[in-house]
Amino acid sequence: MKITIDRAALLKPLAHVQSVVERRNTIPILANVLLRAADGRLGLNATDMDMDVVESVGCSVSEPGSVTVPAHTLYEIIRKLQDGSEIELAVVPDSGRMTIRAARSNFSLPTLAVEDFPSLTGDELPTNFVLSAADAKTLIDRTRFAISTEETRYYLNGIYLHETTENDMPVLRAVATDGHRLARVQMPLPDGAAGMPSVIVPRKAVNEIRKLIDETDGDVHIGLSENKLRFSFEDTVLTTKLIDGTFPDYERVIPQSNDKKLLVTCREFKQAVDRVATISTEKSRSVKMSMGDGTLTLSANSPDSGQATEELDVEYSAGAIEIGFNSRYLIDIADQIDDGNKAVFTMADAASPTIVTDEGDESALYVLMPMRV
Repeated sequence: MKITIDRAALLKPLAHVQSVVERRNTIPILANVLLRAADGRLGLNATDMDMDVVESVGCSVSEPGSVTVPAHTLYEIIRKLQDGSEIELAVVPDSGRMTIRAARSNFSLPTLAVEDFPSLTGDELPTNFVLSAADAKTLIDRTRFAISTEETRYYLNGIYLHETTENDMPVLRAVATDGHRLARVQMPLPDGAAGMPSVIVPRKAVNEIRKLIDETDGDVHIGLSENKLRFSFEDTVLTTKLIDGTFPDYERVIPQSNDKKLLVTCREFKQAVDRVATISTEKSRSVKMSMGDGTLTLSANSPDSGQATEELDVEYSAGAIEIGFNSRYLIDIADQIDDGNKAVFTMADAASPTIVTDEGDESALYVLMPMRV
């Protein structure tokens, strides 16, 4: 294999694929990226056995062929070369090495057998549909902050993506929860998604997909089976195994009889919570919300840091109530609501779950468990 390629053209796909590779690997081949050159294009492939990213880029191919080299080392070399560099990658026959040349820089990397490189791609995925980049971004952004990081409850370590109905209309719904908060967002069911399996998309795959969406304005093609999910972009395909588990019946934790409603301008609320939380202890991060007629008082107390209170004018006319929340959770939810919109808190009492919605957007719903403060 021998190719010539511009540094910037190589750096972008290499950044995508190398981020899948784990820093510590007991299987040497999984630390490598597979490079395949043919017909004026270079294909790059990396995997951790649970997720697989394939990307291709145009280049000048002198000798077609394929090779595997350490992914992170190659990325760091290309990243540190001068912008605008013309890079030559060449496999030295029978040496087990690949050379990298750019201007007066020369590198030589060890290679491993291409035949040993595993692949997740190639399976037929029966469910296929298309989402716009904006819709895919919405599904992820409005739920991923609530994904659990507790490894013992592995079935909560991802986003639950499934088909359901709302007001007799079929919808695609994404849900995440860590037991303290729940995020749910939905949109009309895309063509081709009817009958799709209900799946749990792992946190690592969610984060990699989100990075790729940022770099595309086009549509995202999604293929789905019971145990695999494939996201296809312009020149990039990400395939991931799914979490093998049963997501809990989240509908049971969404309260139906909350009767106290508070409306507050989201930007003012978020900034006030952030200021008051400066005083709360690092461990609990608790902030108390005290509601009276037309007024919300936010307060925090800490034996070490002192006290803080802030008042906001709000729309609230139900009976007086005090309820405590983790300030970080409040801010995470407020971040999903447009700054100019009002956040709607629907409460029952200080010990029951609270529902938070965006007054201007009914597609998302958040449930927050209160804290004792």
